Amino acid sequence: MSRENGLGELGVEERGSRRANPVDVHVGARVRLRRMLLGMSQEKLGEHLGLTFQQIQKYEKGINRIGASRLFDLSQVLGVPVQFFYEELAAGGADAVAGFGERPAESYAVEFLGSREGLELNKAFARITDPRVRRSIVDLVRAFAGETVQAE
Repeated sequence: MSRENGLGELGVEERGSRRANPVDVHVGARVRLRRMLLGMSQEKLGEHLGLTFQQIQKYEKGINRIGASRLFDLSQVLGVPVQFFYEELAAGGADAVAGFGERPAESYAVEFLGSREGLELNKAFARITDPRVRRSIVDLVRAFAGETVQAE
């Protein structure tokens, strides 16, 4: 039984472990992503659920586990099916969640879109209607990132 990583036999988290469960962290991150996509504050989400914004923070960080009924309530308030909170998790399989496998290749994009900068950039970019301007912005960002820009 490994005590170093807080996991007991079969990879099950031991009682008293201070580490957040990776599934709870993932579900919390999906709550945060959806809340931010809707432009909703933690305080407003908390009001809809009868919770404080601090409780929402703990859910979003995976510190506190979200129970089934609360997850259902979150899905109703945020306008998504319950499955939304588990998307991307299944793509990596249970081993990836436990940290024994590779993360899905697109997980960095999901993490970026979950950030304030990623969300703002995505919303602003989506409002640009001229395809040439959009292409120029992509080329500019690639140049800043050190990638070679290919002419079309």
